[in-house]
This record gives sequence, structure tokens and C-alpha cells, in this order.
Amino acid sequence: MSAELPETMTAVEITEDGGPDVLKPGTRPVPEAQAGEVLIKVAAAGVNRPDMVQRQGHYPAPPGASDIPGLEVAGTIAAIGADAGGWAIGDEVTALVTGGGYAEYCAAPAPQCLAVPQGLSVVEAAALPETFFTVWSNVFDRAGLEAGETFLVHGGSSGIGTTAIQLAKAQGARVFATAGSDEKCAACRELGAVRAINYRTEDFVEIVKEETEGRGADVILDMVGGDYVARNIKAAAADGRIVNIAFLKGPKVEVNLLPVMLKRLTLTGSTLRARSVGFKGAIARRLKEKVWPLIEAGRVRPVIHATFPLTQAAEAHRLMETSAHIGKIMLEV
Repeated sequence: MSAELPETMTAVEITEDGGPDVLKPGTRPVPEAQAGEVLIKVAAAGVNRPDMVQRQGHYPAPPGASDIPGLEVAGTIAAIGADAGGWAIGDEVTALVTGGGYAEYCAAPAPQCLAVPQGLSVVEAAALPETFFTVWSNVFDRAGLEAGETFLVHGGSSGIGTTAIQLAKAQGARVFATAGSDEKCAACRELGAVRAINYRTEDFVEIVKEETEGRGADVILDMVGGDYVARNIKAAAADGRIVNIAFLKGPKVEVNLLPVMLKRLTLTGSTLRARSVGFKGAIARRLKEKVWPLIEAGRVRPVIHATFPLTQAAEAHRLMETSAHIGKIMLEV
């Protein structure tokens, strides 16, 4: 089933490995909705750090995925493939995809689609999938954060960070966040962090210990790596869980594992892009049950810093590279 579709579309292509200027608008065939997929007429797409790493040549698309960047979109369903029940032409959805988001049309596995939450614009809805799937999967499914526990997130003003602060607070945790400026720390507090730590002027290990009367954090979400690995171990409470989802400071470190044993810590991590449709679909179902009601009640919202036209994707990447943003950077079609 499909609406009347054009044969070609505008898409942002990575013309070679390199800086933001290698992102250029081009013309591509409109993709077909394969079995189990829907085709989305894209209204907006999110910009994420993995897109930057892919553009630089360090994070190739998984086998079978589009080489067009973009891991999350929102828009209107324009076609439905075989065995992709539950959706109708014209439904407004947001979706997590393995690539292809920087385009006028994008195919998405039907189980990875969610209805646009009531009260959100389509641009706001496009800001949800990448960070909400990632945070839910890692903080709640993997690390098992529970009400009453202490949670520390690094990069609190990032898309992941602003999502993690709000979801952890909404689930009843006590939230700490690190960020790189007083303005970013203020934003973290506004979102629900009881204490925001400026990592340029303060030591998060000392402050978390001090604020928890020596106990430490039950769950730590880290995208920094490097010297933070050893510091996270120091900052963790007994039976704490430390989850790495990126390594901005590098993945190779020398670390004393004795405190891991003595404090019974769990060191874990994950990536989402290469996981199966079934795995991501299960996260989508939990988000629909646990998180979409919070969004529709106004208790949790995506934080959007800036929106660019699709054809200005290079400008969006330039902004992301400055790390000056608070929350998400979006592309609008």
C-alpha cells in the first residue's frame, strides 16, 4: 500500500570522508518499503554524534543499511510493506532507523516506529528515538536503575544527557550530572539534576561522594571514557553499575580492577545501531508503555537547541562539533 510517490528525492550524501563540508545534497531514488517496513515521508531528522563519526569515515553503516546518514526521523507514513501491520497511510510516526534519515523519504522497520506523542510537534518527535531508545536500553534495562537510587550522567547537556536526567528523575532516582559550563550546569538543574558538576572546575568523584555521604552513585552513564573509567569506579557505590555508550576520550585505559571486585561493581556497555529489529522493537514497546505517557503529560520533553533546513546539514554538523549546544540539533525537511 502506498500514496502517490515521486521517483526521486533530495538526500544529504557523505561525498567522501572528512569534515562537515563533505555533506552535500544530492538526488536519490525514493526507497521502497520492504517486508516488515514502512516508508516515511520525512518532516524532520535528528543529528547525532554517530552521524559525525560516520562522516569522518570511522563508523560505516551496518550491512544492508543506507549509506545516507541519520538515525532518527519523524513524519507521515507514505507506504506500507508486506507484514508491516499496525500502521496506516497518513499516520504520524517517529522512528529509529539504521541510516537514511537525512532525506525526504526514509524506510523504517515497523516495530521501531512509535506514534508522535500528543502535544509534540513533528520536529520534537524526531528528537526522541535515538536518545530515548539508548537511555532506556542502557539505564533501565541494562543497569536496572530504580526509584530511590542515585544516578550520575556525564555530558548532562547533550541529547543523551538531557534525556537521561529527565527519565531518571521521572522514575524516582536522585540525579547528578556533569557538564562543561555554568550555563550547561544550570540547564541540567532545570531538567531535574539535584547537583550539576562543572567538570572544568570541579571533581565529580569528590562531589558525588560528598553529596551521598560517602556512598557514591548506584548507576553511572558515561560517554567519555579515557580517565573517566577509573574515576567512575571511584565514584560508584557498592553494587554500582557503570554503563559506557561512547568513548570520546578513547576506549583504551589502564585501570585497577580491585575496587570493582571489592565493591561488586558491574562494568558494561552497549551499542544500539547493529542490534536486531526484534531487540529495538522490544525497546519501542517499553517506551510506549512507560515513557510516552510521561511525554504526553508534559513531565518529559525533548530539548532542542537548533533546527536547520535539511540542505544545511553541514552547518548542523559544524555546530555539533563546537559542543556549544544544549540538547538536540535537528534537520527540518
